[in-house]
Amino acid sequence: MNGKQLKNSILQWAIQGKLVPQDPNDEPASMLLERIRVEKEKLIKEKKIKKDKNESIIYRGEDNSYYEKFLATGEVKCIDEEIPFEIPATWEWCRLGYIFSHCTGKALNGTNRKGNLYTYITTSNLYWDRFELSSLKEMYFTEEELGKCTATKGDLLVCEGGDIGRSAIWNYDYNIRIQNHIHKLRSYIPLCTRFFYYVMYLYKGIGYIGGKGIGIQGLSSGALHNILIPTPSINEQKRIISQIEAIMPIAVKYEKSQEELNQLNDSIHNRLRKSILQEAIQGKLVPQIPEERTAQELLEQIRQEKQKLVKEGKLKKFALSDSVIYKGDDNKYYEQVGKSDKEITEEIAFDLPNGWSWCRLKDICSIFTGATFKKEETVTTKEGVRILRGGNISPFELRIKDDDIFLTKDKVKEDIILKENDILTPAVTSLENIGKMVRVNSDMPNTTVGGFVFIIRLYLKNQWLSKYILYLLSSPFMIDFMKSITNKSGQAFYNIGKERLSTALLPIPSLAEQHRIVAQIEKLFEQLR
Repeated sequence: MNGKQLKNSILQWAIQGKLVPQDPNDEPASMLLERIRVEKEKLIKEKKIKKDKNESIIYRGEDNSYYEKFLATGEVKCIDEEIPFEIPATWEWCRLGYIFSHCTGKALNGTNRKGNLYTYITTSNLYWDRFELSSLKEMYFTEEELGKCTATKGDLLVCEGGDIGRSAIWNYDYNIRIQNHIHKLRSYIPLCTRFFYYVMYLYKGIGYIGGKGIGIQGLSSGALHNILIPTPSINEQKRIISQIEAIMPIAVKYEKSQEELNQLNDSIHNRLRKSILQEAIQGKLVPQIPEERTAQELLEQIRQEKQKLVKEGKLKKFALSDSVIYKGDDNKYYEQVGKSDKEITEEIAFDLPNGWSWCRLKDICSIFTGATFKKEETVTTKEGVRILRGGNISPFELRIKDDDIFLTKDKVKEDIILKENDILTPAVTSLENIGKMVRVNSDMPNTTVGGFVFIIRLYLKNQWLSKYILYLLSSPFMIDFMKSITNKSGQAFYNIGKERLSTALLPIPSLAEQHRIVAQIEKLFEQLR
């Protein structure tokens, strides 16, 4: 059980009457509701409030079902499906609007300058159980508007928009004005408003308010008015709050400790994954087998595949200008391009096992971006070609999203449609997301990426080579390289240049060793889940 679940469990017990024992000397909640009814009748006679045309009482029938009787019409209906849980016999169910008067504040209107300037709060000032009041704005309010839009000490304020249902009690000794996306709830008679705050907190936590399933999706005045509330006597409300607030600090401490533990576990797992990848690309994860073929033989196979693609017209001839990286008799590293040799010892990050070789990324793959388009060229029918963006890419996971955009097929070149073994990575992203990579596990007809995502397409179609390159490009060694070649693009984004990325030096083992490395990585990653 995590901290949030623990807090919700405490509150669930509280509002079901299971947190503290019932006291037989307490008056039943029905007497509290009767006093509220009498007070409302008095306010109606004094013309301070209007009569609620839909006022109702909720009771349990002889058949053990719950019924709601509407006082104006006498209509009675069964509401068993609305009752979320059982409550003690001395408690009552009622609508929130029976206990509290409620209204929203003033809508923003920059042209209306009637009245005087007053500070006011919006939903951005209202948090769970607290207010942020360091930067309040001002708006004009007339005397009539002040009466409706002013919160006083003890009022329960609830967000209509934003984080729907978020609530806090205004406990300051001075009044404050509210904007129209805040509901102000004021009890008709003195009671323990904090109990009802915790009801709102729980309802939000379990998805009854603002959730995606059944329950209350929005929080209009009508929806707020009709929320079903379990109601104990005032004395029991106070005992419940006393117990909640004795226990809750322990739950909060537990939640904080749980979060710290989760962060530590995540951090440890991330560090272990990075260590595994780093060990793998340095040839330290699995033993070498002398009888296996060498990386040079694999690179020669890739060169032959490139020559074949050039002959078929699928690849331009300049892609054949490979370099060969070797270690000289002087123990230094050299790169041969054509007939010239250049020392590159300073570029070599670490020594490789026998049978491994260094090569440039551009020698084993092509790198290109996806479709570029104007906003008005997208289609809303979710037909045509799906365009994946940086947000679809998580480390080692490609996510299809509901808000993916689509282009008609004539807007997308066939050669950028995603194919099995393609590797995708954002070309423009935030610093922390540089190097997030994903492999395309099978051909994806009618799917490509946008212009800010790289497709890395290997010349040799082989799943083990593709998976090894995926893990290699995801390693700390390669992520550090990618970060070193970025250019800042705007305030928060970084641009990885394709040409500089293509020059990355890669440590390459034989294909057979790649197979064993990939199998070991996947085994270890599975154990870390």
